[in-house]
Amino acid sequence: MLPALLYRVYIKHNTGDDIMPTRISTADARKKFSNLVNRVAFGKESIILTRRGEELAAMVAMDELRLLQELEDRIDIADAIKAIKEPGEDIPAGQFWKKLGL
Repeated sequence: MLPALLYRVYIKHNTGDDIMPTRISTADARKKFSNLVNRVAFGKESIILTRRGEELAAMVAMDELRLLQELEDRIDIADAIKAIKEPGEDIPAGQFWKKLGL
């Protein structure tokens, strides 16, 4: 089964439909917190929390969070590999930290 985030991308790509996350104010979220947690955890729904109309935070299922973390890790690894391949002088970490004033 595709994680919810990939499922949304799949649906949007194949149907053109955009599954929008629910938006709710933090004041309303406080009143409905238990219900919102269940919708996120079991219904795989994403919820955007707002304050005065501004997006403030999001509630996402754990599988979506893990997917986002994995994507971030892969991007970091790709950036590290790219940096390693760049020409330049290698310097010891201590010297690098000293240059930064740390």
